Amino acid sequence: MQNQSDFPTPYYLIDETKLARNMALIDQVQRESGAKCLLALKCFATWPVFELMSQTMAGTTSSSLYEVKLGRDKFPGETHAYSVAWSEQEMAEVLANSDKIIFNSLSQLARFEQQSRGHNRGLRVNPKVSSSSFSLADPARPFSRLGESDPDKIAAVIHQISGFMFHNNCENGDFPLFSQMLAHIEQTYGELLHQVEWVSLGGGIHFTGEGYPIADFCARLKQFADTYGVQVYLEPGEAAITNTASLEVSVLDVVENDKTLAIVDSSIEAHMLDLLIYRLDAKLPATGSVPVMVCGKSCLAGDIFGEFQFAEKPNVGDRLSIQDVAGYTMVKKNWFNGVSMPAIVVQRLNGKRERVQAFNYQDYLAGFGNQ
Repeated sequence: MQNQSDFPTPYYLIDETKLARNMALIDQVQRESGAKCLLALKCFATWPVFELMSQTMAGTTSSSLYEVKLGRDKFPGETHAYSVAWSEQEMAEVLANSDKIIFNSLSQLARFEQQSRGHNRGLRVNPKVSSSSFSLADPARPFSRLGESDPDKIAAVIHQISGFMFHNNCENGDFPLFSQMLAHIEQTYGELLHQVEWVSLGGGIHFTGEGYPIADFCARLKQFADTYGVQVYLEPGEAAITNTASLEVSVLDVVENDKTLAIVDSSIEAHMLDLLIYRLDAKLPATGSVPVMVCGKSCLAGDIFGEFQFAEKPNVGDRLSIQDVAGYTMVKKNWFNGVSMPAIVVQRLNGKRERVQAFNYQDYLAGFGNQ
């Protein structure tokens, strides 16, 4: 528990010192492997810290037109444009704001072949294996719409593209599994890999995690690049920002119903949606012998951050600091129940805290109309 009062809660707190540690690991990977690392904006798009990140990372990769434009506007370096499906009305802007465009399907490549001719083009390939333990997030699940798989069909259009994107890792901290799946890609698509200039291996590789064998990882990437004569790209999202941010909340009420329930001024439905989607507990550093269930303030019955062991029963006004919240939170926050969105605070390298975004009723109002 914390009793500081620097900014009113709730707010996300991004620590640039912690972010710099991840950037140092990314820098090591880039130097030792020759790969280039692009920030996956679908995971983290809080651009007030992009100045720090862009000193190390080579650019950004996207999932939509707006992310493409954000990358081009706010992050120096390469801008890769990928989407599950592009529309006709956005294609001109996508091409104008990107260095590479990656098509998800052969039909999309055909539809925009003439318009995108002369642009550096790639194709997403689905190798039909992945590291995901969640069907919801498994790009290789049955009937997947995420990428093409048939080597013969891909070979027929190889002259139209210069690169491939494989994205089949999901929070994969298991290097042997990563290497095994890469070997499968080589075995299945080796002849095609020799015919392209670059290959993105996507995100979901947790190489900034504690104890990850960085040297082995770099050697494997370099071996792959040298074998096929390609520039390798990685697209870290979580790996770039893991353990760099917290969600600062305050206890609003404490009630008893067979358990001690602490209700805070936040909500997993609105502010940490992945906890609800994947049925996960928040990360709250609490050690003791007093069990406390930390709950959100929305009307959703299952709005629960988790059950934790506190040193003592919490009081109204106590501050709690939920850890490791940078990924897939600020990009997914919403106005469910009209619960106030958390502000965004950055603790700079010099230790000074700066509130870079705050939300109010007018923002809520604007979300549903402009009159």
